[in-house]
Amino acid sequence: MKQSNTIKEIPETERPYEKCERNGAHALSDEELLAVLLRTGTQGENALLLARRILYHAGETGILSLHQFSRERLMQIKGIGKVKAIQISCISELAKRLSKASYQEALCFSEPETIARYYMEDMRHEKQELMKLLMLNTKAKLVGETNVSKGTVNASLITPRELFIEALQKNAVSIVILHNHPSGDPTPSREDMLTTKRILDAGALIGIELLDHIIIGNNCYVSFRKEGIL
Repeated sequence: MKQSNTIKEIPETERPYEKCERNGAHALSDEELLAVLLRTGTQGENALLLARRILYHAGETGILSLHQFSRERLMQIKGIGKVKAIQISCISELAKRLSKASYQEALCFSEPETIARYYMEDMRHEKQELMKLLMLNTKAKLVGETNVSKGTVNASLITPRELFIEALQKNAVSIVILHNHPSGDPTPSREDMLTTKRILDAGALIGIELLDHIIIGNNCYVSFRKEGIL
């Protein structure tokens, strides 16, 4: 089938915008949705073709690739300038926030599944290991969260002292730690176990309980509390 260089060359029934107007956004493919948001293509290439090239750029696997692209990397794709790179970055961030907001009301710090779901979109696309500290009050309500480290989660790099200074400043009585595995497999490593033990022991000395350590994978997780490790 011959590819059309402009949207006007595509039959009206197949144009993404008109298709959305007629049948609703749910009827559009990933490429068509992105094309509608991009609005325009580039010279010799309509928005639909450009959207397809973005989604499958350099062997990427479709819509999830949008979370992997930095603005700088997007601008390396032919036809993507500053404006379109910002548009796509905002689309990705909006998707993350929508996903997170949908789980906000159900978030319960005594239930690992709700914590994992709430932070899943924030963390599962990270290319490096990121550790978050969640600080809770006497009613198990969140009083603060912060990124503890970025890079390999290593027992020798994460010092309980720095972590608990933050928790004490927030008057936290308990904490939850989360980190991601960029491989997508949340199975705890030896370093994960060592890090958890050091934080657990340090917390016991100063009276701040480690409620859980949750490792985020690709749409999956491991809870140390649920697995009986804590």
